[in-house]
Amino acid sequence: MKFGMRKPSLKKRISAKTSIKRQVVHRAGLKMPKGKGWIRNPKKYAYNKVYNKTSFDLFKLIKKLFK
Repeated sequence: MKFGMRKPSLKKRISAKTSIKRQVVHRAGLKMPKGKGWIRNPKKYAYNKVYNKTSFDLFKLIKKLFK
């Protein structure tokens, strides 16, 4: 588990937005409503919940500072 600042990766950011799996899920209409991820995959939901509370993103931090 990661604690502290996340290391930004431009390659991972682009590949996540342009992946074939993402395109198929979006076009098929299989997206879950926001906040209902625990229905689809409870283990992944729990991991992500803890990860997002124990780490922070550099870009979001900069965005808050200049807001």
